[in-house]
Amino acid sequence: MIVPSWSWLVIGLAAGLVIGIGIAFVVRQWIASRQVQMASEEAKRLIAEAQEKQKAILLEAKEAAVNMKAEAEASYRENRSELQRLERRLSQKEENLERREESFQRREQLLSGKEREVEKARNRVEELRQKQQQQLEQIAGLSSAEARDLLLQKVEAEIKEEAARRVRAMELAVKEESEKKARDILSQTIQRLAGDVVAESTVSVVSLPGDEMKGRLIGREGRNIRALEHATGVDLIIDDTPGTVTLSCFDPVRREIARIALERLILDGRIHPARIEEMVQRARDEVETTIRVEGEQAANRAGVQGLPPELIRTLGRLKYRFSYGQNVLMHSVEVSLLAGMMAAEIGANVDQAKRAGLLHDIGKAVDFETEGPHAQIGADIVKQWEKSPEVIRAIASHHGEVEMNTALGFLVAAADAISASRPGARRESLEQYLKHLEALENIANSFSGVEKSYAIQAGREIRILVKPEEIDDLGAMRLARDIVKKVEETLNYPGQIKVTVVRETRAVDYAK
Repeated sequence: MIVPSWSWLVIGLAAGLVIGIGIAFVVRQWIASRQVQMASEEAKRLIAEAQEKQKAILLEAKEAAVNMKAEAEASYRENRSELQRLERRLSQKEENLERREESFQRREQLLSGKEREVEKARNRVEELRQKQQQQLEQIAGLSSAEARDLLLQKVEAEIKEEAARRVRAMELAVKEESEKKARDILSQTIQRLAGDVVAESTVSVVSLPGDEMKGRLIGREGRNIRALEHATGVDLIIDDTPGTVTLSCFDPVRREIARIALERLILDGRIHPARIEEMVQRARDEVETTIRVEGEQAANRAGVQGLPPELIRTLGRLKYRFSYGQNVLMHSVEVSLLAGMMAAEIGANVDQAKRAGLLHDIGKAVDFETEGPHAQIGADIVKQWEKSPEVIRAIASHHGEVEMNTALGFLVAAADAISASRPGARRESLEQYLKHLEALENIANSFSGVEKSYAIQAGREIRILVKPEEIDDLGAMRLARDIVKKVEETLNYPGQIKVTVVRETRAVDYAK
């Protein structure tokens, strides 16, 4: 039987398939066994590592337990030592408290004994007082009730007098309060303007190189001296005073012209009527120039602009005018600055205040030519050019001849008083100021128990230091009242004077 060829092919494929399956099975079994072996080895390795880690963890746990035990023991020892220290401190405090308690008990016993002694002394003093009172009643012929009534009557009269004074003081308190702002403004203004002390000038004296010059000034039959007096309007006083000639004239400008002309004649040496007239004219021109320049400089220093030349010239004449030793031109500039400062403080017109202050005494430049008070004369002069009625009113009223009804008038009057009455401004005012202070201190020092006294605040307060061992607190009050009475009876003064009595007691001890 013949088998076809494709059957052999099928048989070959089937056999190959069986062999492949067998080989695949064998390979798969080998791979599986190999994987099992590797897994077993990996498991053994992991178990070994786990055992090593377990040992390490156990060792670390043991070390941490040992460290915690050591720390706990150290903390226990530290807490125990702290408790022991606190116990020792408590025991020491208990001992100190016990000692203090014993000390307090001893002091209490000592104080009880001293209280008994004081009580005995008080009783003895009371007995002595009663005996003394009985003796005083026998000597005075008055019972204690009668003496008490007399004392009460005296005290009542003093209290009534003091009450009246207190009422007066309370009435003045409102006025003082209203004037407080004004005093502050005045004090600030005075501090801001430090004026020069007065330069005294009373007479004009010309020095001569020799006494023979007197004869040359007189001239033949007195023609030179007559020519000089006629040209200047000044009286020449040539007396026995060696080396000097005195010029006398009520007009300070004329006196200055005569002084300049005379000095130049003496230097020139040619003294005759024609030369005298020439020198007098030159001196007059020079003085006129000086007057104009001084007037302009004064207006510039005061900050006043726009004054007409006539007022400038009249103002400059005040350079040669003195009032109680105070130069009137310097005084006018000072009053202008003071009035301007105060006007700025209270919100008034500063320009008008400066203008009125600068021109307030301009009447003194011509007061010897016109009758009337210089304030009214100055107002009449200024109103020819000044357009502000407030300025004219302030000039006319700064001395009270005209009613003062504007704030500008009060400012100018206050500035004028400050400039004229400050220490050193006027010779006579300074002397009166010093005498007033000396009189206050002398009155205070005349009382017994006064240690020192000081007149302060320009004589508006006197501060008195008393001896504390001689004058008690009530005595200090009585002393102040007595000094006030004596000051009121003895001195004349504006406003009021504050009397302050200071009694000081110091106790010093040292803690050991």
